[in-house]
Amino acid sequence: MTIKKRAVIFDMDGVIFDSERLILDCWEQVAEKYHFTNIREVCIDCIGTNKVRTKEIVCAYYGESFPYDEYSKEVSGLFREYIQTKGLPVKRGVEELLQYLQDKRIPIGLASSTRLAVVEEELCQAGLYDYFQVVMGGDQLKRSKPEPDIYLLTCEKMGVLPERVYAIEDSYNGIRSAYSAGMMPIMVPDILQADEEMKEKSIAVLEDLFQVKYYFSAYL
Repeated sequence: MTIKKRAVIFDMDGVIFDSERLILDCWEQVAEKYHFTNIREVCIDCIGTNKVRTKEIVCAYYGESFPYDEYSKEVSGLFREYIQTKGLPVKRGVEELLQYLQDKRIPIGLASSTRLAVVEEELCQAGLYDYFQVVMGGDQLKRSKPEPDIYLLTCEKMGVLPERVYAIEDSYNGIRSAYSAGMMPIMVPDILQADEEMKEKSIAVLEDLFQVKYYFSAYL
């Protein structure tokens, strides 16, 4: 049954966790080791996409012979080593915003381009998993953000209408995905600041999750 109540769906990397900079740092370490250039620019194009689409973007830039799987595995090893020793950094205001929404009985979902198993593991490690009614990962669908599929399916599983749902995103591809799904995108910039397209497609561009909480206090 689809309900008309408002809801909120979060992206994960760059919104809940300060992980995109860490992933980029790991790629830059691997690029330096194997002497290939411009990885920062290529990785920025990949922000918000799933593993399959990321590989397509990287190989389109460096060529089909580029050993993406080998390098990606090494990047993942560096990333896991970091978070196992230091933990995955949580963005400022996450718990306050999630608790606020829970107290207001607003349904909360998560739609990440990261693999579901990784999403669930990282949310559990941070003690945040139980806030979410529905959790979706990028490997559950064929088409990645910026296509609207993951947001539409998350809304369907939550039983809410997309046009009644706020999407909290940091990436261009994420905002495009939520906008195409007919949702109400709110951009909280991380690595990339909002350009004119993002401002047009977002109902608000806010500095951090504390500002999102303040915004919701007026509109939810």
